[in-house]
Amino acid sequence: MNSITAETNKLGFIGIGYMGRPIAQRLLAAGFNVTAYDRDRSKASELVRFGATVAENVAALSSSCDVVLTSLPNDEAVLDVYRGPDGVFANAHRGSLVIDTSTVSPATSKTLWRLGSDSEIDVLDVTISGSTPAAGQGALTLFGGGDQMFFDAAESIFRAIARKWFYLGSSGSGATMKLVVNSLLGIGMEAIAEAVALGEKAGLDRNRLLDVLSQTAVVAPALVGKLQRAMVGDYTPQFPLRLMNKDFELILHLAAAVGAHMPATRAAFEVNAAQSAEGIEQDLSAVILQMENQAHLGSKRKAVE
Repeated sequence: MNSITAETNKLGFIGIGYMGRPIAQRLLAAGFNVTAYDRDRSKASELVRFGATVAENVAALSSSCDVVLTSLPNDEAVLDVYRGPDGVFANAHRGSLVIDTSTVSPATSKTLWRLGSDSEIDVLDVTISGSTPAAGQGALTLFGGGDQMFFDAAESIFRAIARKWFYLGSSGSGATMKLVVNSLLGIGMEAIAEAVALGEKAGLDRNRLLDVLSQTAVVAPALVGKLQRAMVGDYTPQFPLRLMNKDFELILHLAAAVGAHMPATRAAFEVNAAQSAEGIEQDLSAVILQMENQAHLGSKRKAVE
């Protein structure tokens, strides 16, 4: 396959959400011709001022583009977009390339690859590590699965949105690597939340605790900013808690399928799920609030006893 270029290839982007919007904007800024679609038309329309065209539906987008990218919230949404008479595979031209960046199960990525092959459409699962600010800065890290020839051909797209991109192997490999990475992200955030609650219970000033902790070597770079935002009570979503909750479910499902024992992941999932159950759209760092609340309730029970 020839290398994809802004001059010769038209891109379609489906799913203009937390990550989809800044990624699409980066592609437009890099000179790509981008047609956008989202079920919420207003989200796609926001990209018009950056040079995008808005498609009426998935079928219209797929039939007019050489490369279709998707950034969708879950497996069901991904399968709905690609399958059926109105889906991507039924309407895209033979020889088109699909790049699904959604965090889904490896099994779903493999299903897309098989369906694409049946329609003579090539499919890559290229998952994303990074927050919405990183997406806006073009500082993402990408994990690719599928045919390496097509992965290499898409380098111009990756260069526009990411600082690093890695080819992992056959279809589903990118999805698997994303779940591996997000297991560390989720466990790391829960570990920080427990540590913060411990420090507060032991009498440390909350803001000083968070500030000093953010400057230690034990906190991953991806989580440093979350501590700084927590200092001012800012839990607006950069990576929504509900999506971390969904990812934990995918991780544990994969672990069960391959026989991997993940007790720390399961414990972190329970805390994440408890905070997510409150139904507020928050960043995954809001697990700090959950652990602080549990510590507070523990103090009240002890006082009663």
